[in-house]
Order: sequence, then structure tokens, then C-alpha cells
Amino acid sequence: MLHPSYAELIKIVNSEVEEGEDPVVNSRYSIVMATAKRARQIIAGDEELVDGKGKKALSVAVEELNQGKIKILNDEVPQEEVSEATAE
Repeated sequence: MLHPSYAELIKIVNSEVEEGEDPVVNSRYSIVMATAKRARQIIAGDEELVDGKGKKALSVAVEELNQGKIKILNDEVPQEEVSEATAE
């Protein structure tokens, strides 16, 4: 069993969302993509925000998310950019 579970990570990520707002993360896919991106940053040389001695980059990224050291941002594309991209 994975620890922390996807459900726990989703709760942590959405913990700062106020009532009535859309959650930042709705699926496991979002968690996987965010932690994979952070792991690539660590591999590229970014500083680890938790003690990751002897751990793989992905494990460090999951622990950073679990401890609230990193945040997943809701990166919605502005409507103008969407219409320009589809017009081409």
C-alpha cells in the first residue's frame, strides 16, 4: 500500500480551498503529474525541501507534497489563448 495514499494527498492539496470554490485537484492523475514534474525538477538540481537522503526523487516529491512544502497550482489557460490556439 502506498503511503500517503492518493486520497490523503488530494485532501492535503485541497485543504486550503474555501467552501464553494472548485478544488485544485480532482483526480489521481493530477497528483501523479505534479509529483512527476517536481521529481524532474529535483533531478535537474533543484533543492529538496525535505530530508531526502537515500530516497529517490519521486519519493522526495511525494513527501514534499504530503508535508505541504509544495503546492499544486490551478493552471487554467486564459480564454484568449485558447481561441488563438484553435484559430491557427
